[in-house]
Amino acid sequence: MTLTKYRFFNYFCSMRLSSALLLAFILLSINTYAQPVAGSTNVWTLQRCVQYAVEHNISIKQDSLSARLARYTLKQSELSQLPSLNVNGSLSRSFGRSINPATNQFVDASYNSLVPTASGNLLLFGWLQVRNTIEKNRLLLEASLADLDQLKDDISVNVANGFLAAVLAEEQINVSRNQVALSKAQLDQTRAFADAGRLPELNVAQLESQLATDSSNLINSIANYNSSVLDLKTLLNLDFATPFTLQVPDVKIEDQFAVYNTEPAEIFQKARMHFGSIKGSELRVKSAQKLVASSKGSLYPQLSLGYQVGTNWASNYESVTYVNGVPVYSVIPFNTQFNNNFREGISLNLNVPIFNSWQGQYAVRQSQINLAQSQLNEYNAELTLKQNVYKAHNNALNSIQKYYAAKRADEAAKRALDFARKRYDLGLTSTVDLLVTQNSEFAAAANLVGAKYDLIFKLKLVDYYLGKELKL
Repeated sequence: MTLTKYRFFNYFCSMRLSSALLLAFILLSINTYAQPVAGSTNVWTLQRCVQYAVEHNISIKQDSLSARLARYTLKQSELSQLPSLNVNGSLSRSFGRSINPATNQFVDASYNSLVPTASGNLLLFGWLQVRNTIEKNRLLLEASLADLDQLKDDISVNVANGFLAAVLAEEQINVSRNQVALSKAQLDQTRAFADAGRLPELNVAQLESQLATDSSNLINSIANYNSSVLDLKTLLNLDFATPFTLQVPDVKIEDQFAVYNTEPAEIFQKARMHFGSIKGSELRVKSAQKLVASSKGSLYPQLSLGYQVGTNWASNYESVTYVNGVPVYSVIPFNTQFNNNFREGISLNLNVPIFNSWQGQYAVRQSQINLAQSQLNEYNAELTLKQNVYKAHNNALNSIQKYYAAKRADEAAKRALDFARKRYDLGLTSTVDLLVTQNSEFAAAANLVGAKYDLIFKLKLVDYYLGKELKL
């Protein structure tokens, strides 16, 4: 093969490679990436994503069940103040010698018996334990609801992070697509110059290689976008097959800079007022205090009022009548026995705990340790929140500086590329120098997009601590 034929073959192969890559990303773009359509139900905004996650997230559903269980526990402890009432019944058959329940006499025969009873009990003194238990469970219910609110807020932040990551990936697609278009236009121009003899074929080959690289970057950007969407659907607990198109927000960065005028101490105080983790820890401390009081209540005497009622029947309970001096035996009827044997009684019961294997004292000591743990958890929750607030505020300020630095770098890279292209058209610079400048502009544009959405999330995180709604 001659040198001319070999160069033509390489040129043809490179052309086929770039064309194949271009065709691949075009097809991939059509199938996996689409622009939002006005009025489409497949378009998802940040608010819609957050609302859907709150309604369908598995962790939120699990915490909702925990809150329901806490509500039932409170209800049960409230109902424990009501009197207790129990009904019992015993139907038996006796053999041999036994005491007849109807006559209370020994008999040596087989017979059937029925003994129904009912009993009730009302606690007169012992409310120190019962009422403190009720208050403890009420506080635990409020703590569970606060935890649920905190989880919803945390899920909302995670969704916002996932949403912005997907939007960033979509913006990276646009940057990569612009880079491909730029490289394609530059290749067409260079090929025309090469055909006219103004530039060597080496310049064409270099630009074809650049176009192939840019096309590959675009395909990677689309793949990253699809991966980000899958991650977001996982957070939402949304079926992966559901059509999903992001509504890219039109955010004016400069309108979000109120964080400059807000001190982290002020942010912390506002967060402390509405954060569910803080409310929950405070309520658990109060609940632990009520548990201590309830445990101490078990060491005091308890006074209760009891009531019992019952009757009985026996199949061999007979009455004796004399006819002409001769005794005649007959079984007393069921109703008669029930009426005649009816009995009831009232009792006053006093229970004084003296020694019960140290269980009462152990319960008090255990509740006191539980209180100390709850107080430490409360302190740790406040400390963690304070650290997160100061860190979020500092990160937001740093992101603002990074954004402006990236913006200046992007503007400078665009000017440099414009000058390089003009020099290239005049033959005053090489293709390699042009590609270096072009790649620098691409990197600066991608860096600016990343800095923009990183800043948006950092600012939204500060809004989250301030108790503001997460929206764009």
